[in-house]
Amino acid sequence: MINLISIFRQYLFFTLTLLLSITLRAQEAKLPTKWTIAATTAKVPFPDYPRPQLQRKDWLNLNGSWDYIGGKNASSAQAPKQAIEFPGRAEKIVVPYCPESFLSGIERKQEINMWYKREFEIPANWKGKRVIANFDGVDHNATIFVNGKLAGRHSGAYDAFGFDISTFLKNGSNTLIVAAYDPNDGKAPSGKNGPRGDYTFSSGIWQSVWLEPVANTYIEQIRITPDVENKRLILSAKATDGQIEATAFEGKKAVSQIKGAAGTRLFLPINQPRLWSPDDPFLYDLKIVLKDKNGKATDEIMSYFGMRDIRLGKVNGVVRPLLNGKFEMQVGLLDQGYWPDGILTAPTEEALKSDLEFTKNAGFNLIRKHMKTEPKRFYYLADKMGILVWQDMPAMWYQNEDTLKNRSVFRKELKAVMDDLYNSPSIISWVPFNENWGAFDVKEITAWVKKYDPSRLVNGNSGFNNNPGYQKPLGDPGNGDFVDTHIYIGPNGASQPDENRAASLGEYGGVGLFVRGHMWPVENNAYGYEPTISALTDRYVLLMQQVEQLMLYKGLSTAVYTQTTDVEHEINGLLTYDREVEKMDVKRVREINQAIIESGRTLGSAKKDNRLRK
Repeated sequence: MINLISIFRQYLFFTLTLLLSITLRAQEAKLPTKWTIAATTAKVPFPDYPRPQLQRKDWLNLNGSWDYIGGKNASSAQAPKQAIEFPGRAEKIVVPYCPESFLSGIERKQEINMWYKREFEIPANWKGKRVIANFDGVDHNATIFVNGKLAGRHSGAYDAFGFDISTFLKNGSNTLIVAAYDPNDGKAPSGKNGPRGDYTFSSGIWQSVWLEPVANTYIEQIRITPDVENKRLILSAKATDGQIEATAFEGKKAVSQIKGAAGTRLFLPINQPRLWSPDDPFLYDLKIVLKDKNGKATDEIMSYFGMRDIRLGKVNGVVRPLLNGKFEMQVGLLDQGYWPDGILTAPTEEALKSDLEFTKNAGFNLIRKHMKTEPKRFYYLADKMGILVWQDMPAMWYQNEDTLKNRSVFRKELKAVMDDLYNSPSIISWVPFNENWGAFDVKEITAWVKKYDPSRLVNGNSGFNNNPGYQKPLGDPGNGDFVDTHIYIGPNGASQPDENRAASLGEYGGVGLFVRGHMWPVENNAYGYEPTISALTDRYVLLMQQVEQLMLYKGLSTAVYTQTTDVEHEINGLLTYDREVEKMDVKRVREINQAIIESGRTLGSAKKDNRLRK
């Protein structure tokens, strides 16, 4: 009886909490997910350390409820010189969900001028430390004020940034104000949430905000590159001064150590490296200590790395991508990362993880992260699970207007995204442009990306055979590492390799299934339709059998099916938009995917061709 009473009380508390949450929001989710309740009742969304590649012990999470001013009457947030005054009873927004989303508590159609306010206190044990305010994603122009003083500005929606706010802090309560300006006018990278994109706009803060204490001299940034051929890790750690000591661990066992000046390239030997791959996604731990001239440690961070090599080579005379010297057929999903309750932001980390787990369990070894980036923990999960990633650059739309300015913005933000995500071993290819959207100087930018990061492959203009109606097509750049077409439904008509590039089917499929009660409330469509789960699965198996024929006899090396989940008006996902219904027989999907990957491994041994590394 006691247990029943306890259970009833817990149920009653949970129900009242949920009702209170819904009442306070005064909205109803158009299409809730299984994580919506957890997100709306969480005191601090995304409680885990946000940056696994450069991790410290002490930090303070500022996610959660903030004061908010937005809407048509909000003061301009475009590079303001001073912060505005907040009324005593301002709206409340839940960070890090964009104000267009249900989970934010605002849910307005499009915000342009946004003001956020949060009070915080510095922990007592941070005394004598510098304090960095970290912002993992603010769309698009951010101005930061601390206690009324301007702390810094940043432009760019898709890269993390931070400011030293130490000189602005005081004892007791401090005030952080963020002004975010997002015209969403297509003149900066905005992907699918821009003026010519397909989905709900998103603006403002859309990733975590947090503080961390550091010493006067600290490790500001690290850059790590696996060099399998020479059995070493190339490492640099940026700091204003000091000596670096880096130690690699295999489990708890230290396997290598190197010392050298901060800011210089260091070469950490990794003898008999255990290679990272989808079948064995082994990660080494990495400890980096910064010491001053007296040998005293001023900073210590933990990180990780995977030893893997990705390049082109020839298999039986056919140019193919080689992972660790072997051809691995890349069987992937187009992953747009949209959510009905959080828009660009997953409701919880468990939700974020679930998409990756589904992809892995369904036998895919690749995702193409399409037109957006994700929080650092997404790439950490992909690294841990062993999922290859193609990373798109979110498109801009009006590259031919005010070209000197707009094109410079794209180039700057492309470099920032590459720098921000550089250390993740799962990312094996950059995709600067998609289907000519906002494309310009494609050949030159493809060459620049390849030169800037020679450790990865580059797909300069995925789906160069397609084109938006508002501009002339630029087509195949002729360089980079892939000849890439998009064929719907396909896969017949896919590109074939040439002497210097592998063949990729960057998008195909897109076959839809209506699932009543699990669709976004708009007219839904797809490239083709099947009436049942069984029929859709049969269709997928048939398409993959055709993919195998193209792999064996036409040189195809990558096939990216559209798509992981339904997205607003699109119903061509393997999962419904709310992730509640699997629209195919996942066991059969896994069987055919794995059979084709194994079939690719029988094609023969790879032959290195140094010409293909250029």
